[in-house]
Amino acid sequence: MSVWDDVVGQPAVVAELGAAAADPAAMTHAWLFTGPPGSGRSNAARAFAAALQCPDKGCGECRACRTIMAGTHADVREIVPEGLSISVAEMRALVQLAARKPSTAPWQIVIIGDADRLTEGASNALLKAVEEPAPETVFLLCAPSDHPDDVPITIRSRCRPVSLRTPSAEAVAGVLRDRDGIDPDQADWAASVAGGHVGRARRLARDAHARKRRESILAVPTGLHRLGDAFAHADALISSAEAEANELREQRDEVEREELAVAMGAGGTGKGVAGAARAAKAAERDLEKRQKSRATRTQRDALDRALVDLAGFYRDTLVAGSGAGVALTNPDRDREIRTAAAEWTAESTLRRLEAVLACREALEQNVKPRIAVEAMMTALHRG
Repeated sequence: MSVWDDVVGQPAVVAELGAAAADPAAMTHAWLFTGPPGSGRSNAARAFAAALQCPDKGCGECRACRTIMAGTHADVREIVPEGLSISVAEMRALVQLAARKPSTAPWQIVIIGDADRLTEGASNALLKAVEEPAPETVFLLCAPSDHPDDVPITIRSRCRPVSLRTPSAEAVAGVLRDRDGIDPDQADWAASVAGGHVGRARRLARDAHARKRRESILAVPTGLHRLGDAFAHADALISSAEAEANELREQRDEVEREELAVAMGAGGTGKGVAGAARAAKAAERDLEKRQKSRATRTQRDALDRALVDLAGFYRDTLVAGSGAGVALTNPDRDREIRTAAAEWTAESTLRRLEAVLACREALEQNVKPRIAVEAMMTALHRG
């Protein structure tokens, strides 16, 4: 057992990070982990943090390794935005904590799971800390790429890059079989359609609802016979994303409100109750704002997963139509894909693919989901 077991299909990255953890001369104060979704950026950063704090450089068994991998270590702080962005207030608070000396370990480590979600103000606050870090502080940033749209050049230039690749289907299937105990046939299927994304493969293998949602979205390309079908599929897609967001909201929001009420002394009597009640109201409004932002992101993430599946179908259609000897993203849809490739021209397939990508970009620009999805479905119907 080792902390590196969670870093799937990245032997070169594991070797580089392991060497840096073992040799202080190879260390630097800021690292930028980049790679496509599902490549394991956050897992690699977390494993590296454990290796830095572990006396045996990542044994996976000691208290430091176990608490870091569980997210409870006192000197390792990880920020993963639940909303659409990381605010300047969050970053300033994190930078202040990062400036402190470690309490029990060699390093004070800050992991920023989605550095591409930093607002401009948050980026500026982080830049000051990265430019002049405390001697025992290490920043580990994770982002899809080192493009300026994801990470500002000023921050990127002060970080040591670590580039991850998409794990192979064989590596993903091995994790599902050997570590998660999933049936081998189910593991092989989930890995073959997950595009190298370990988390997605695990969800498809375990969750019947996730498999049903995938079936529904992959039925769209060949089910747009009339314009009315486009709006029906758009409504179904939006409703599915809203249901997923509401499910998460029901699970977490009420618990958070109850915990806040207890923390603010709900039901108390005596001196100071009026002042506490006013403070509780302000805290409740802040909580509601964060919960609304989280629900919005959950809905958009659900939509984006569906759009990635849809884009994969059109990509496969282009591959099949061209006769390229490239593996399909959705090998279990081989018959439908080849039928579509025979019926559609390459130009119309490419237009459909571009419509899906345009919808993803519109959602990133905060276009109303229903408007963006209906426009995409109409374009898919036209071809």
